[in-house]
Amino acid sequence: MPYYLPEDVARAREMDLLTYLRNYEPQELVHFGGSTYCTRTHDSLKISNGKWCWFSRGIGGKTALDYLVKVKEIPFTEAVGMLLEQTAVRPPAMAQPPPPKPEQRTLLLPRASPNADHVIRYLSGRGIDRDLIDFCLSTGRLYESGVRYHNAVFVGHDRNGNPRYANLRGIGSDFKGECTGSDKRFSFHIPAHGSGTLHLFESAIDLLSFATLRKLHGLDWNRDHLLSLAGVYRPKAGTEKSAVPLALTQYLSDYPEVETITLRLDNDTPGRLAAKGLTASMRERYQVSSRFPPNGKDYNDYLCLCRGLKSEKTKEHYPER
Repeated sequence: MPYYLPEDVARAREMDLLTYLRNYEPQELVHFGGSTYCTRTHDSLKISNGKWCWFSRGIGGKTALDYLVKVKEIPFTEAVGMLLEQTAVRPPAMAQPPPPKPEQRTLLLPRASPNADHVIRYLSGRGIDRDLIDFCLSTGRLYESGVRYHNAVFVGHDRNGNPRYANLRGIGSDFKGECTGSDKRFSFHIPAHGSGTLHLFESAIDLLSFATLRKLHGLDWNRDHLLSLAGVYRPKAGTEKSAVPLALTQYLSDYPEVETITLRLDNDTPGRLAAKGLTASMRERYQVSSRFPPNGKDYNDYLCLCRGLKSEKTKEHYPER
């Protein structure tokens, strides 16, 4: 069995996994999104920010040596020798510097009302559980704007807790809009740490409606990740695949532990087309399924039906097929 000096081992440990795969196993490297990569053999093994984690096995590391030993199960001394030999024969190319980050937009949030009475009454009237409303208010995900107009403001944050997106919903009107400077990558969401499942919705109200339905059935409403979109994306003409929304791409990059995605889009033609397109685009890397509301156009319609409330929208019923 060969023996390697400590300085040889230290030199073998210098190479990170991304550099190793780019130079010596490029066929294994798959760009996942943003600065995150995975491997073709193990799509739950994510590489990001100089580290890697094999989520399905609960193991991780930083270096290519860690990967060869823990994932490929190559004996330690053999792995050290492999890395030293490869770098001696063909030194690794330096990674290209990352592209400059796009300039962050300034989000212009409307002034908050002194209280949230109107928004609480509005969402309660749409069947949303009061505890969920209070949770969103207390975490800065929801507030009521109002000096002249009263709107429900649904706020999306980045991983550092900074507000980056805001959707406006008129109280007592059909007004819908986005605040100036909104970054669609960070739409309204509620993460669930430790879960590998993500539920996807067209709107924040549908997201909260689904969470309320879970609570009504005695389930933990926050056991899975919940993400809303700023609308849906139809597949391009001539192809069944749909562009993956920016919010979904960003969320999967921020939470690489997600492996299962449930599409809970509107039960109408645009929603069904979007679900079909997203499934075609993502099924190679994720377990993707669609769950439309059993009755009503969307999950808020269905919640209102379950609670005996009159929906504020003109409803069309699309039975699930």
